[in-house]
Amino acid sequence: MSIRQLDKLFKPGSVAVIGASNRDGAIGNLVMRNLLQGGFSGPIMPVNPKYKSVAGVLTYPDVGALPQVPDLAVICTPPHVVPEITNQLADAGTGAAIAITAGLGDHGTGDGHTAADDMIAAARRGGMRVLGPNCLGLLVPGIGLNASFAHLPADPGRIAFVSQSGALCTAVLDWAKEHEIGFSHFVSLGNNLDVGFGDVIDYLGSDPKTRA
Repeated sequence: MSIRQLDKLFKPGSVAVIGASNRDGAIGNLVMRNLLQGGFSGPIMPVNPKYKSVAGVLTYPDVGALPQVPDLAVICTPPHVVPEITNQLADAGTGAAIAITAGLGDHGTGDGHTAADDMIAAARRGGMRVLGPNCLGLLVPGIGLNASFAHLPADPGRIAFVSQSGALCTAVLDWAKEHEIGFSHFVSLGNNLDVGFGDVIDYLGSDPKTRA
């Protein structure tokens, strides 16, 4: 259990979306939409070699082409490329990543490991923290950060919500919107291969904007 580098996850100054997309319904499209609509004040940098722009934002062909090292990267790519992307991000000095991608544990890499194994190994070599994989993402309404593919935004508040289940996150967002309840943080852990309940509770326990 460690809060190392969790500031880069919960208080990033810049965000890259790896696998950003203009295709309606694609996870990379939903994440970009939510980030842009959330009001995040830092740079939002989409990465995808197929596009010159995503949602009107200049898009970069790969991690190496980014104009600055992102504090946080949101990974929305197919499983087989996630380990190499994680390696590139960690080498560049990115502090944290949210791995939205599902199915990493089912994808073998030919060396007896899975894509999930190789992703975590790459992150740890570079000291990068990983939320997920197979998660809904992260919302920090107080700074306008909606790094998720949630169908609704979260309102600002003093309660932090943390869940392994993306389905439960979706249900709670619906309920909270109806009852006008806000959140300081809304965290979907997914498979929690790195960042887990202990890390998040330890971090949020000392956060002055989180009451419960």
